[in-house]
Amino acid sequence: FLSRTSFDHRSSCAPGAAGNLLKAALDLNDNEIRFLRENRWLSDYLRHSDHHNVTERNDGCWAPRKVDSMAIIVVDALRFDFARDHLPLSVGSRLFPDNNGQNKTSRGFSKLYQFVADPPTVTMQRLKGLTTGGLPTFADITGSFGGASIEEDSWVEQLKNSPWEQRMMHNNYHKPQIAFVGDDTWIDLFPTQFDDAHPYPSFNTRDLDTVDNGCLLHLPRLLDRLAGLKTNNDPTTKVPPFELMVSHFLGVDHVGHTYGPNNRHMEKKLHQMDNMLSSTLDRIDNAPEKSCIVAFVLGDHGMTEDGNHGGGTSEEVNAGLFVHFSPGCNAREGYDQRIDGREIGSESTQAFDSIHQIDLVPTISLLLGLP
Repeated sequence: FLSRTSFDHRSSCAPGAAGNLLKAALDLNDNEIRFLRENRWLSDYLRHSDHHNVTERNDGCWAPRKVDSMAIIVVDALRFDFARDHLPLSVGSRLFPDNNGQNKTSRGFSKLYQFVADPPTVTMQRLKGLTTGGLPTFADITGSFGGASIEEDSWVEQLKNSPWEQRMMHNNYHKPQIAFVGDDTWIDLFPTQFDDAHPYPSFNTRDLDTVDNGCLLHLPRLLDRLAGLKTNNDPTTKVPPFELMVSHFLGVDHVGHTYGPNNRHMEKKLHQMDNMLSSTLDRIDNAPEKSCIVAFVLGDHGMTEDGNHGGGTSEEVNAGLFVHFSPGCNAREGYDQRIDGREIGSESTQAFDSIHQIDLVPTISLLLGLP
């Protein structure tokens, strides 16, 4: 808990990188690696393309890419019971469509998890874990006061630097961008990686609305440019689409610090989040039939009954993770597996399973074709 070693190694998107790693780590032989590639479980090889008569990569650095784009919506301090019991329009209507008069077949595929954080349950340390897969320590907590950019490998850096021609889908030869709006902690950690960034100050815990209002201002525009969400995502356009967008809302956390979790201010804020999530998920549900878009709605930590966090109690470490795939994710040609959220975590076969937050990192990499 008191010391931590950072590693300089970066996962590589070079040809054969995944196969070489499996040989070194699991002692697989060439025939076994070839079997994985022939069955499209690995895509770290070169193939011939008719486009400009060149040789290029398949649609993923290590494994075939699964989605066109991804929306990550962080609701800071979204405790699991908040997600389960207080978001009826967005989460409840998709988990229990029969109870809400909804047509389940038109609303994609959803699942809710207990999203278990590792202490310290402080936003900057949790974001480090969620982006690098590492375990920050209490010694890192001084970094919560700014100036602590991440130097390790992360999916944010890989999105910025991995060759797009080795991960692209649908013959889109223009590299998309990544966007962010919300809690400025992300920009402290990743000061140059986002192409479109709108940070808002996060330290005034009595300010319940500034960050959230900023997110609500920019979110519609960011969704408009999310790859695959609209039929007019023309690959020849001069404005590139977004491959990934992050929106980090802070009001729930600040209400908890100021008033605690059980009061009218929290009820009002959760209702605001529910309306925002409902309209966002509706947009994703209405994506074109052949598009596959995933949304991760998550809390970075929970809160105690007095509204605080930082330690390792059950209320602090059990956040919510709501995973939602657009309807087209189950209809893409060339994929045998059903993509319905069960890929998240190991043996996740029932709703409300518990998974560790750091397990989201390889999941994001797999879905976006990152190494």
